[in-house]
Amino acid sequence: MHLRLVAVGDKQPAWVDSAFEEYTQRLPRQWQFTVTELATAQRTRGKDSTAAKEAESARILDTLRAADWVVLLDERGKDLGSRAFSDKLGDWQSGGRDICFIIGGPDGVSSNCRQRADFTLALSPMTLPHGLARVLFAEQLYRAWTLLQGHPYHRD
Repeated sequence: MHLRLVAVGDKQPAWVDSAFEEYTQRLPRQWQFTVTELATAQRTRGKDSTAAKEAESARILDTLRAADWVVLLDERGKDLGSRAFSDKLGDWQSGGRDICFIIGGPDGVSSNCRQRADFTLALSPMTLPHGLARVLFAEQLYRAWTLLQGHPYHRD
């Protein structure tokens, strides 16, 4: 089983890249964690952003394989605590499918992309900047792995 993150936004501040790398380097090698960064579609000031969202979503969908278990990260998703997320991740691993997490663009994802998701997860009920969402996701992924391993990183 492999884990991937597909994220819209290819230019992140140095602190995001540094923190994201800090946590993803801790992930187990057998996950073969990879990141696919997609460029943010150009938006025109004062214009509807639907076309940009559709273009970004189409590129996201192009990266997915039919057998992938797809988890959309979205503030309207299911709220899970760290332990519950770890349990879900363990269940998904048991299914034997590769897991692909998605962080959409500034305006979210299209309905087609939303429908392709097998699960929608909220990192927070608050709207987060994309860079911060990446860092938070990476830390929670690492935390989930430590919980699955019985490692003392997590404290209740």
